[in-house]
Amino acid sequence: MPVADYAITFACYNQVGYTRQFVESLVASGIDLARVAAVDNGSTDGTRQYLETLALGARILNKANLGCGVAWDQGALALQAEWTVVMNNDVLVSPGWLEGLIEAANSKRWRLVSPAIVEGPADYDFTSFAGEAGSRMKNVHRDGGRHAICVAVHSSVWMDIGYFRPAPKMFGFEDTLFFHDADGAGIPMGITGSSWLHHFGSITVKALKEERGLSGKQGLSHRRTYRVLGQSWLERKVKKWRQIRQRRAWREREVAQYGMSLHGLRREGQFEWI
Repeated sequence: MPVADYAITFACYNQVGYTRQFVESLVASGIDLARVAAVDNGSTDGTRQYLETLALGARILNKANLGCGVAWDQGALALQAEWTVVMNNDVLVSPGWLEGLIEAANSKRWRLVSPAIVEGPADYDFTSFAGEAGSRMKNVHRDGGRHAICVAVHSSVWMDIGYFRPAPKMFGFEDTLFFHDADGAGIPMGITGSSWLHHFGSITVKALKEERGLSGKQGLSHRRTYRVLGQSWLERKVKKWRQIRQRRAWREREVAQYGMSLHGLRREGQFEWI
């Protein structure tokens, strides 16, 4: 059974089919929907009608798309717990994913923790894969790693650095700023191989870009949003380069020892480790 004091929050904007798959995977993994907060950012495709059929702990219906930061904060505040899991709605979870996530955090004394992921089409038996991968990679961790596809946040983090920046113009940048603040406060975090998710691949973000006439390479947030980090253009480039180098080192070490890494990609029916 899942850990006792937890809450899960997710934001959604249209894409009701993915939300349905996500919720069904939560239920199949043993999650109590009374511990789930769903925040709808003005959907028009039947998402709200679907959410009305669920026995959720909180259901928040925004009149307009207020962005992820606002929605995540609304959900986190609606259902408060020792651990709040902030998630995308375009994912599938596996049995034991939450237990593995929190157990790793407690063992490593992390206060932010994210699971290993496979991205792309779900053209494989994810449940079987996650069971095997979780067993093989349960002691593999990326200290300092993070991603907002799914991140469990300990309640002490909210007290130390606050919540996500509630600024709609920061579409897609709220997580970067949050992790930047966490780094500055010295909050320990990481990615664990004891918990696995499948991520279909930023489905909502892609839809929002299409609505706004943006290309796949363009960001949703204001193009000068990075200035809130207090970094120069060069400092930001150097930090990105270091992060890329670190991810490459993690991948090479994991593949050499286990034949796989904590970040997979499905392409043409095969796994690629990135």
